[in-house]
Amino acid sequence: MRDLLTRDTPVVAPGAYDALSARLIEQAGFEAVYMTGFGASAALLGRPDVGLLSFAEMVDHARRLVQAVHVPVIADADNGYGNHLNVMRTVREYEAAGVAALHIEDQVAPKRCGHMAGKQVIPAGEMVEKVRAAVEARRGDLLIIARTDARAVEGLDAALARARAYRDAGADVLFVEAPEDEREIEAIAAAFPNTPLVFNAVDGGRTPSLPLDRLGELGFSLVLRPVATLFAAARAVQEMLRTDETTMRFDEFTDLIGLPELQALEDRLTDPGSSSL
Repeated sequence: MRDLLTRDTPVVAPGAYDALSARLIEQAGFEAVYMTGFGASAALLGRPDVGLLSFAEMVDHARRLVQAVHVPVIADADNGYGNHLNVMRTVREYEAAGVAALHIEDQVAPKRCGHMAGKQVIPAGEMVEKVRAAVEARRGDLLIIARTDARAVEGLDAALARARAYRDAGADVLFVEAPEDEREIEAIAAAFPNTPLVFNAVDGGRTPSLPLDRLGELGFSLVLRPVATLFAAARAVQEMLRTDETTMRFDEFTDLIGLPELQALEDRLTDPGSSSL
């Protein structure tokens, strides 16, 4: 993941809400998968992203996604699930699950989706402690992404100041959530010309969409598409239930989820000369 972020063009990571969507993202040729907290809440609970999922549920979800693909998984770790000591455990468990990168944010608990109204943030100094703890806790090459949601609460200048403090605390990548126009997007990029940056492309969210080429020119390294696949799946299911028309055959789907691979593996591992006792 670290190598991918050094390229001239941004890495696009569509959001996976479950292991199947992660496999589809990889099969479509994307080089990274984003484990979306919004999608996780929708898929596991059928509820919005308002901090209902626990630390253990999110780690288990991350582990399933990692095991489903061979490309790096970037994971939403919410606000780290507690203070800086909790963050250390969060980092170690996510790293043990196999994720390549994770982001923690400076929202209070319970948190909510970054493009919802009513967010609140913790003091910047408290988040600095969390970032330092995350850096201290990792044991391998896990990327620590520090996200600030302060734009909606304290304004853009305060959000940029927080991001600088988080970078100085050791964050590898910065994520200034929910800028509200192109001028603000440009200001974020100008403030951190030599630091990898995340652009969160939320369909219908507070941030306007920009062409990928333009984001690359500005210097964004990672573009998340957190909800596009979730929204597409929800609409497709609604349409099928309304019309009773399906667009995929049974054998097409079993091929898609790897049945031929498992059958080939079973054939290879089965000794034709063996017999059951």
